[in-house]
Amino acid sequence: MSDIRSTYTDECNFYGRHTPRELAETFGTPLYVYNENVLRQRCRDLMGLSKHPGFGVNYSVKANATPALLRIVREEGLVVDAMSPGELYMDELAGFTPAEILYISNNNSEAELKNAVSRGLLISVDSLSQLDTLGRINKGGKVMVRFNPGIGAGHHAKVITAGKETKFGVTPDKLDEVFALLEKHDLTLAGINQHIGSLFMEPDGYLDAAEVLLHLADRLPASMLAKLEVIDFGGGFGIPYHKYEGQARLSMADLGERLHALIAGWSEKSGYKGRFLVEPGRYVAAECCVLLGTVFAVKNNGDKRYVGTNLGFNVLVRPAMYDSFHDVEIYGADTQARKNMVQTIVGNICESGDILAKERELPVLCEGDVLGVLDAGAYGFTMGSNYNQRRRPAEVLIQSDGTAKLIRRRETLEDLARCLMD
Repeated sequence: MSDIRSTYTDECNFYGRHTPRELAETFGTPLYVYNENVLRQRCRDLMGLSKHPGFGVNYSVKANATPALLRIVREEGLVVDAMSPGELYMDELAGFTPAEILYISNNNSEAELKNAVSRGLLISVDSLSQLDTLGRINKGGKVMVRFNPGIGAGHHAKVITAGKETKFGVTPDKLDEVFALLEKHDLTLAGINQHIGSLFMEPDGYLDAAEVLLHLADRLPASMLAKLEVIDFGGGFGIPYHKYEGQARLSMADLGERLHALIAGWSEKSGYKGRFLVEPGRYVAAECCVLLGTVFAVKNNGDKRYVGTNLGFNVLVRPAMYDSFHDVEIYGADTQARKNMVQTIVGNICESGDILAKERELPVLCEGDVLGVLDAGAYGFTMGSNYNQRRRPAEVLIQSDGTAKLIRRRETLEDLARCLMD
């Protein structure tokens, strides 16, 4: 390929039989482009972590809920979660059955809990209050309880989901109160789960938290442990966002070997026969997607060079919300050598925080260039919005045979008004 900076996508033949500029011309930009082969490989990485009976992978649908992708995830043997009626609806559209869906809720209304109960789902609650509510509306039923192991992980405070500075989970010191509510409502504790945060790149913290959850399971009465069906260690599996700097991957071989030994040893000791789940979202979805956008304006403000694109934070909010880093490829219309210079890539939203990539040293960007934002498949489209009344973009899947398939059309102006009442 003659593009200026495309070595990563070239090496994995990400665009199949197409070029990114062809896709941009055919479908327009912004455009989320997914690669089926990459998605399947990430699913297989996770499913291969352990051969222990009952081991499985619970994909966190909040990372990406597009049904065409969920169907692929299901074909690879993963189960899914849902934390809202909308996510549950997407799971069902993709063909997942109640036995393949966990409802991982927090601060849900009674109506939402009743909706999940009516569909025969195992519901996870993350507070004593929600446990009491669920017990009132599903007396004699089953429940899963999310615990806070006190160990958090993540690159930003907003993605850490355990420890003292987070809203999630029941702390282990409340276990007796959990038992009391289970007895009050004749509930069966069918599962326990946790989540330490997002984007860990070393396995130690994850495995430490897994041990905390297993120690908590050891504190369950024998009669309760015998009825336990699911132990979900949560997620947070990171991916290397700094592709062009050679950032190392999370070692799945090391993690898998140690995780398998942990669950196999504990099962033998405890007699547990139920399922063990891990709960990744980002690891499944992030790397299978490149977000394409177009450069429409360049300018200097003082000594700073700004590159204006149609990739506002309505399309990809992670950099604005979390200070997240995404590598950028450049698909230029010409092949002449371009010098490197420091540039800030911004979007078309009327906010000073609408920055996609701040002060990056890249080949000089020009009007008409197509940009590829790498690793955009997790918390990309699913966190998008209509801010500034911008329309949500289209999504395209590069199928295993290299052909492109439109899996979500671009919104129209009429779509913006679809819910309005005259």
